[in-house]
Amino acid sequence: MKLSGEIALASGFIFDYSNMINTDTITPAVIETLESKAKDAADALLLIREQGMAKAHLSKDGTPEHVLFTKLPFVKNGNPNTPESIAKLKQFGSYLQQEIDAVVFLGVGGSYLGNKVLFDIFAGSGWNVGCEKSRHGYPRVYFSGNNLDVDQYSEVVDEVEYLATHRLGKNEQFRVLLVPISKSGTTLETLAAFSYFYEQCQKSSLLQMEVAVVTDLDEDISPLYNLAKENVWQCFDIKEGIGGRFCIFSDPGLITAAAIGMDIDAFLCGARDMENACQSASLGENPALLNAVLKYAAAEKGVDIEVFMPYAAKMKSVGEWYVQLLAESLGKRKDREGNVVYYGRTPVSAVGSTDMHAQTQQHQDGKKDKVIQFVEILEREQQIVLNNPFTHISSLKKYDGLSVDHALKIALAANEEALNSDGRLNAKYILPRIDEYYLGQLLYFLMLSVAYEGELADVDAYDQPGVETYKQIMKQKMSHQ
Repeated sequence: MKLSGEIALASGFIFDYSNMINTDTITPAVIETLESKAKDAADALLLIREQGMAKAHLSKDGTPEHVLFTKLPFVKNGNPNTPESIAKLKQFGSYLQQEIDAVVFLGVGGSYLGNKVLFDIFAGSGWNVGCEKSRHGYPRVYFSGNNLDVDQYSEVVDEVEYLATHRLGKNEQFRVLLVPISKSGTTLETLAAFSYFYEQCQKSSLLQMEVAVVTDLDEDISPLYNLAKENVWQCFDIKEGIGGRFCIFSDPGLITAAAIGMDIDAFLCGARDMENACQSASLGENPALLNAVLKYAAAEKGVDIEVFMPYAAKMKSVGEWYVQLLAESLGKRKDREGNVVYYGRTPVSAVGSTDMHAQTQQHQDGKKDKVIQFVEILEREQQIVLNNPFTHISSLKKYDGLSVDHALKIALAANEEALNSDGRLNAKYILPRIDEYYLGQLLYFLMLSVAYEGELADVDAYDQPGVETYKQIMKQKMSHQ
């Protein structure tokens, strides 16, 4: 089998893996030995697509549980995303645009990390400080409940009350919407924050509070849903078969998309096109499967750290989201036959060029136990070309006429070349630009890659038994308070 070094999809998404093969670690012969396993992995994903079930996957209660993330890109009745559910989200976004001054999303893990990705990329750090017109009427957005941190709670409340005091809202009273997101309806971080913010809003004469909840719409499972029914709060669903780390393309993630006016249809379209492009059992035609095979082959050779390094500051939270996806999906003590395997790769989040001045020393000179996964953006919406105001300083003349984005691309190319010079594994995902469509492509590609690698390693990529250990200990300690 001959591999060209890259797979370019019709959409413009490129997986450049040329620096992962023909090395001492991963030779063409190594890839050939994995072709049969790759075919089995492709067959296993086909079963998930057709039946919504993964081999030996059980819920934490030990009962069979669906795996439905491959259905998320397809909006149709009977799927997690239906025409009705998407229309409801869009209508909700329009309501926020017209009536709400600030939204506080309360969630942790998958109920936070994906939402933060969408906010950082499509709203950004200037969103809350800009005027209402610059936000096209959409509300200011805050996140809490992702940590048991009193300072974080206080900072959000203080800022919202400041805005209310200075009448920086649409109405006489400043209208705040609280959105707790928790599948079980009992998540400690989420419910602690929700209780605090709810009480603070109730006590304030400056704030008018509303609540919308995102939870399992089963009164036997979620006390949060029971509260919502009791108080007639609007509800959004967390469907069975969609784990937190896979939920960004469903209500828990799309509710943030609606709150900032994102193009939800384009986001899902990107995921859908990636799903359709990643079904072949042929490594040369399925970039997600090939990515999984290369990472699996590296892990089998002792390369068990993956540094996710986009060259775009606003994509830092994508790395943080990927940390959860990779760690929870593949970090497993046992395989699906019950054998102790201690599989997994430690994910590390980095940003280029920032972390070239922090982590790259370790990447270049430390142990050869890392694969550096770059993300490159070909076109930027904004371009900045520098003019040198200090013409009398000869050493600064090189900055005159310098394109900042071109300099970033040079930094990435230099990092690649340096790693290659010492036989250090690295690969690159290339996006034509950062928009809803291409972010949908990238995130869904990463989900599929992890799913395929779970099959290669024969571990359950959809459970997280290790998390239950600390939860049980913590629950016992909390009961003694």
